[in-house]
Amino acid sequence: MLFYSFFKTLVGQTVTVELKNDLSIIGVLVSVDQFLNIKLDNIQVVDEARYPHMIAVKNCFIRGSVVRYVQLPAASVDTGLLQDAARREAQQPGAVRAK
Repeated sequence: MLFYSFFKTLVGQTVTVELKNDLSIIGVLVSVDQFLNIKLDNIQVVDEARYPHMIAVKNCFIRGSVVRYVQLPAASVDTGLLQDAARREAQQPGAVRAK
């Protein structure tokens, strides 16, 4: 739930989402759900020559399982707060840990 909570704080920010098929989309984050599905408004495709069919698209829904990376504005990320939240989540009883 850490990433879900984190992305909820970024609603209204401009982000770049890179998909597993190498399509990169820049847009305003409208919403995110617990499956990390993302809704973007005012989108632009980074490589319009490669994806000309996406030029007319203005908003989109992206399934969380097809996302490779989400690039965030550096000013909106509080790394100290994020590290503290990750530490607290790892210390919770019943937390799943990799072995």
